[in-house]
Amino acid sequence: MRVSKLFLPLSFVYRGAVFLRNLLYDKGVLKQKRLPVPVISVGNLSVGGSGKTSFVMYLANLLRDRHVCILLRGYRRKTKGARIVSRRGEVLMGWEEAGDEAYLLARRLPFASVVVAEDRYEGGLLALGELSPEVFILDDGFQHRKLYRELDIVLLKREDLSDFLLPAGRLREPLSSLRRADIVVRSYQDVKPFSFEGTLGMFREFCCVLDSRFSELPLSFLRGKEFVAFSALGDNEQFRRTLERLGVRVKRFLSFRDHHDYADFELSGDELYITTPKDLVKFEGRDNVFALDFRIRLEGEERLREAICRIFC
Repeated sequence: MRVSKLFLPLSFVYRGAVFLRNLLYDKGVLKQKRLPVPVISVGNLSVGGSGKTSFVMYLANLLRDRHVCILLRGYRRKTKGARIVSRRGEVLMGWEEAGDEAYLLARRLPFASVVVAEDRYEGGLLALGELSPEVFILDDGFQHRKLYRELDIVLLKREDLSDFLLPAGRLREPLSSLRRADIVVRSYQDVKPFSFEGTLGMFREFCCVLDSRFSELPLSFLRGKEFVAFSALGDNEQFRRTLERLGVRVKRFLSFRDHHDYADFELSGDELYITTPKDLVKFEGRDNVFALDFRIRLEGEERLREAICRIFC
């Protein structure tokens, strides 16, 4: 990995700040706030995509016999403060007000509720007053230490093993912070396999194609067709590799910055487009835009189930 020497001194300063902040929380100088129902955090070490949203959906389905409420920031949304995005599947706002990830979760999890808030403790209090959840899933919560959690799950990418801390690299915390995690999951093992002792492996198994109304089509829909592919993820390369591995015929691949709003992107009526579910929410009702959908298979899932059981048993 090429790193600018200009930023390395700043990375050492950043490391010191991260160390001090974590130490203050570990020693109890900085206090965590606790909600009266269990909180399960899903996070990662680095800036950008590691499959957190997909894992949150997977986890919510494991917990679907309880009323699940997902707490997340709602990155790049056009609203502020704590807002209810969905109430047990009833979607109350659009993706621009909720943020693309929150809106996707609301659309794909009809049994759950979704709340966005910069301060997740404040969001949790809103949910407790309005929704009566039985368990919270804290999305992108590893660094949000202000909120106490009963279970800390961290997703690890292959690139994290050799990366540098911000701003020289993309790591928000060093690998040593994994000691704070209860469960570490290796992401994208279907396209970027690697080994790391004591971890679980996350595999994506592609099952169908979604149209822009989120109706499911069989994977055979892709056969004999040529697509313009695009994505705006933290890691667009893994999506490109996936299309290649599945044998999807791609005329050209367009890569955008994470959470791009596509206001400057004009679709051609003569083309077919393939993207990700998170990007698809911004093209609802467009008949020539589709997304690959998948299920998650977790190698070592029983260990996760046992950890969840300990929270409620």
